Amino acid sequence: MGLPVTLALRGRHARSPEGLAAWHDVVASLRDVDRMFSTYRADSAVSRVRDGSLRLEHAPPELVEVLAIAEQARVASDGAFDVQIPSPDGSRTLDPSGVVKGWAIERAAALLDHLEATDTCLSAGGDMVCRTRVVGSTGWRIGIEDPRAPERVLAVLPIVDGAVATSGTAHRGQHILDGRTGLVPRGVASVTVVTGSLTWADIDATAAFAHGPDAAGWLQTRPDRTGLVVWKDGTTTSVRTPAA
Repeated sequence: MGLPVTLALRGRHARSPEGLAAWHDVVASLRDVDRMFSTYRADSAVSRVRDGSLRLEHAPPELVEVLAIAEQARVASDGAFDVQIPSPDGSRTLDPSGVVKGWAIERAAALLDHLEATDTCLSAGGDMVCRTRVVGSTGWRIGIEDPRAPERVLAVLPIVDGAVATSGTAHRGQHILDGRTGLVPRGVASVTVVTGSLTWADIDATAAFAHGPDAAGWLQTRPDRTGLVVWKDGTTTSVRTPAA
């Protein structure tokens, strides 16, 4: 995925052999995902589906699962989120990376659930799954950086059990496109989403960003979300929606 991955443990297994073994399991899981989904490896399942050497019905079930999630996201976002990436010539190229990162980290984080009396926070490029298992723990405090000055913390979010994801252009440039137009969204600098699933926190942060000026309005339609939209002019809009 080309991202730094970190794990924070707090509690009984912070320095135990079981904690270290769980970290090794997490790394192995993410390497398996990279082998399957990397768009830079000619032998990955995604690349083989793209070049036609692997039919989707013969693809690994994990790829089928990711593409099914992607289709749900496309429908829910009215097409703003799409893993069929539009090109200027009108063609589209399969790139499920917008689903894979959150899905992979959420999947790997499940490998830490057996660590009793241990708080865990697994992060990839700033998107993270946080769990609190220590009696009396107040959870995790997650800083949201200012996209215009990444060294400055714009807000701090308390997370007990949940996931947080941010989409923006501060670190990777203008890599997010509106799936309906193929154009870079206007007016928005970053979107942060907190919810129970990192798969959907990451998707919704990207989808909201892709909506550009309508980022906050679209995010308001998503149930059980807490969000922060940072606009290009530095102003912010907070979003909190009830569970469905």
